[in-house]
Amino acid sequence: MIKQILAQAVNLNGQTIEGPLRIPGVDSSEIKLSHIIGRILQFMMPLAGIILLFILIWGGYDYILSQGNQDKIKSAQAKITAGLIGFGILIFSYFLVRLISFIFGLQGGII
Repeated sequence: MIKQILAQAVNLNGQTIEGPLRIPGVDSSEIKLSHIIGRILQFMMPLAGIILLFILIWGGYDYILSQGNQDKIKSAQAKITAGLIGFGILIFSYFLVRLISFIFGLQGGII
């Protein structure tokens, strides 16, 4: 029963249901950690963009409602700056991993 829960493809009444980590063109017995990391990153990058959007909206909302109070303005600007810096670090790390995988010839593995 546990193997069926953790399986990436389950056959129920002749219908095959595939899990989110199923990688097209790769047999389920040949899936490596690098395949799983690449698949997770496909979900994490858009999620990071959505989080950035909410942080920017939150910082902008605080900025608008600051009513000229310098402490609130600095707090709002800090939220916006922290969101942009965090997203920049995420993008930089993504491209660094891509560069390292290119240098070591891991085009099919990592990302």
